[in-house]
Amino acid sequence: MKQWYEELFQDYADKYDRESFTAGTLGEVDFIEKEAGFNKSVRILDIGCGTGRHSLELARRGYNVTGIDLSEAQLNKAKMIMLREKLKIEFLQRDARNFNFKGSYDLAVMICEGAFPLMETDEMNFLILKNAYSSLKQEGKIIFTTLNGLYPLFHSVKEFVNKGSDQGQSCDNTFDLMTFRDHSVYETEDDKGIKKVLKCDERYYVPSEITWLLKSAGFTKTEIFGCKLGAFSREDKLTTEDFEMLVIAKK
Repeated sequence: MKQWYEELFQDYADKYDRESFTAGTLGEVDFIEKEAGFNKSVRILDIGCGTGRHSLELARRGYNVTGIDLSEAQLNKAKMIMLREKLKIEFLQRDARNFNFKGSYDLAVMICEGAFPLMETDEMNFLILKNAYSSLKQEGKIIFTTLNGLYPLFHSVKEFVNKGSDQGQSCDNTFDLMTFRDHSVYETEDDKGIKKVLKCDERYYVPSEITWLLKSAGFTKTEIFGCKLGAFSREDKLTTEDFEMLVIAKK
């Protein structure tokens, strides 16, 4: 039986690229470039690359990129754009819970919940971080965004749930304060016009959890910031109003 995220990203590539949260690609890549020191010799791994929006933009700017994703449909869209623009990117179908490139990369990126934290157990989410660690060279770095548990913790659960319903994105939300998992029903339509009703399960993390997970995976230094669409910055302190957090960790 397929998980909800597998169902969602099947035949969803064109619609995905029209989602509002994809509008920040250029600014996000500006930040990634800065974190890479504008060094075009670094090898970058894009985990949960989807339709390749970050991988493609990095390649346009001259970087060596490998993009991995579980969805064949998303990867096919990425490859189509790559071929059309005559770019050189290695796109591979891989499960983020089960890969190891054995210290091949200088930088890993995992933007907009690229696999983490969509998995159905905390152990699976942790595996993704461990695999990223194993795939980085010594002194390598990971940049990723994830759901900020301070947001629903600070706001009442009722207010948090109602906000999700008001946006028309989901219904029947149940945020579990014991597990920090948001269970919701998401109604959408794929690229073929087929309507889908998905039971979603996403894990929110508080900063102390993220720091501990990364330390347990082997990372030596973790920094956490606020996360603004298309405008990542080390100047943004994480607050209870940030729906996501921006995480940077060094091997």
